[in-house]
Parts: sequence; C-alpha cells; structure tokens
Amino acid sequence: MRDRTKLHRADSRRHHRSMLLQQLFGHGPASRADLARSSGLTRVTVSELVGELLAEGLVNELGTPVESRVGKPPTLVGLVPDAKHILAIDLSVDEQIVGAVLNLAGEVITRHAEPLAGRRGDEAVEAVRAFAADLIKGATSPLLGVGVASPGVVSPEGVVVDAPNLGWRDVKLAETLGSALGQPVYVANDANVAVLGEFTFGGGAEGGLMLIRLSTGVGAGLVLGGNLLHGHGGAAGEIGHVQVDPDGEACACGRRGCLETFLAVPRLRRLISAGGADQVLDRAAHQLATALAPVVATLNLGELVLSGPLDLVEPLARIAAPLIRERVMPVSAEQFVVRATTLGDDGVLVGATGLVLAAELGVS
Repeated sequence: MRDRTKLHRADSRRHHRSMLLQQLFGHGPASRADLARSSGLTRVTVSELVGELLAEGLVNELGTPVESRVGKPPTLVGLVPDAKHILAIDLSVDEQIVGAVLNLAGEVITRHAEPLAGRRGDEAVEAVRAFAADLIKGATSPLLGVGVASPGVVSPEGVVVDAPNLGWRDVKLAETLGSALGQPVYVANDANVAVLGEFTFGGGAEGGLMLIRLSTGVGAGLVLGGNLLHGHGGAAGEIGHVQVDPDGEACACGRRGCLETFLAVPRLRRLISAGGADQVLDRAAHQLATALAPVVATLNLGELVLSGPLDLVEPLARIAAPLIRERVMPVSAEQFVVRATTLGDDGVLVGATGLVLAAELGVS
C-alpha cells in the first residue's frame, strides 16, 4: 500500500508540473500567484514546483511586470526554449530522410536531409538510425527526446504496423531506435504528427481540427476535444485509400480510384508538368471535397488544414473550401475554415517536436 501511495504522489506531482508548464507554454510568462490561480494548486505547491523547474533550467525568472501594483511586485517566470533540444525526423518525404534539431518552442536549430536511395526493410531502419545518430551531434543543449513521423499505420507504442513504401511491417521502430540512441523515442503516423504540430504550434482550432497530409501518399490526422484520435488499431485517418472513383487509376493498395491517386504529390507534379495546372488542381479539389464533406458534417469540424508543398496545398485549400461548404448543412458550414498549414515545410518536423513535448513534459 505504501508503494502505491508513493506512486500516486509521484504521478500527481508530474501532473501538477505539466499543468504549470502547459500554462507557461500556452500563455507565456506568469507569476507564481498567477500560476496558482490558473492551476487551482496552492501557492506552496506552485512555489515548490517552480523551484524544481528553475533548478532544472526549464524556466527562469524574468523580473517584475511593467505595470505597477500595490505591495511587493510579483516576479514572472517563463519557459527557457533552449533548455532542452528535440530531434525530429520525417520519413514521409518521397525517397528522403529529413531531420532537424529544434528547441522547445519548435524553432529549428539545425537541419539535414539525405536520400533514402531505395533502401527498404532493415536497411531503411539502419539508415534512419545512422541519420539520427549523426544529427544528434547538432544539439547544443541536452536532448529531451526523439520524435519520428512515419508513413503508414503506427501503433501508440511506436510500432510501424504497415508502411509499404518503406517495406516495413510490424517494425518496432521506437524500441529499436531508443535502444540504439540511448534516448526516449516516440513514433507516430506522419499525418498525426503534422496535426499535432498544427494544434500545438500553428493555432489550430480546439473544437475540431482535421489535417490532410499530401506527400508520397495521402493521410489525415484528427484532433477532437484537444485529443489526438488514434482509432481502432491506430489506423484513424487512412483517408487516402477511400475510393472516390471506381474507374480511376490503380492504387498501391490494389484497388482503383482511391483519393490518393488524385492527391499524392508525385502524381500531381506529373500531371501539372504535362500542362493544365488549374484543371488538375480543380479536379483534385472536387475529389477531396467529395470524400471529406461527410466527415466534416459528421464531426462538425471547425477547421480543415492541408499540409504539404505550399504551391499545391494553398490553391487546393482555396478551391476546396466552397465545394465542401456547399455539400454540408449551413450549421456545419458556418465558420468552417479550410486553409493551408501555417507551419510551411516544417510542419511535420515541428509536429514531431510536439510529440516529444506531450510525452515528456505533458505539454500540448
């Protein structure tokens, strides 16, 4: 019973630390009294926790606010973005491994990319390990952890259940990389990582946010009520293989006319290079609207974000917005937003940072 009590107290303390860090992360510097009011914790508890965070270097004291108050002025504390660094890796880019070292604010410190050069299966795992080990050298602060965005279906435990483009099936990527790098490693589907980044760093709506990730394939991530939706078997968001045209092109999944055959970046690039960009993007946007309108109406989503090359996702968002609105009831269309990501090409890398922040510090 004594051990259980100690464990409960430790869990409570971690939760209380996360509450304070979340407040500072989301709202900026605050006094200890402000943190006590916003968290509902006692001032004694807040002072103890702030003392711990100061000792760890995660926060620092910033002096007193400009406005004057009666009595002793409070001392503000704020997060130290470079107290820890995070290694982020994106495996969703066509035939590349892309990575960066970022700080706690999602700012890129250093980045690198190298060709995957056709490596698949175990060779691809080794390529990612070697790439990560080399990139870690670019961290100038202690590492908080490693976040990896992988295509395909990924379990909450970081097992890549199925990623055909990399030749992976039931690959324990988080465990393998964690053992090799000596760091906590978190792996998630690239679209889930991107939507987490948009929600954490990109000003995503709390009511309901869906992100469509356009890359070699097409996937989706959903945040509902502030929580990332995993679904049964961790396969939520596999919208790229929803069939929208039974007579369409053959898809990698073995069927024809999946949404991916209209929206995957290599296909869009190929068709646009042959001429008629407006026509290609218009058709793709119509297929996107057809597939997503039922989802928007069912979940009453507030926002749809398109992530991928900005020269593609910006016009697609502009064309698709009215098409989706006209397919749903006015109550669903009212204030519904379709936009391109605000994080640009770094969306997935920033999202991988959010993956580590959530797991290690309880910040989202």
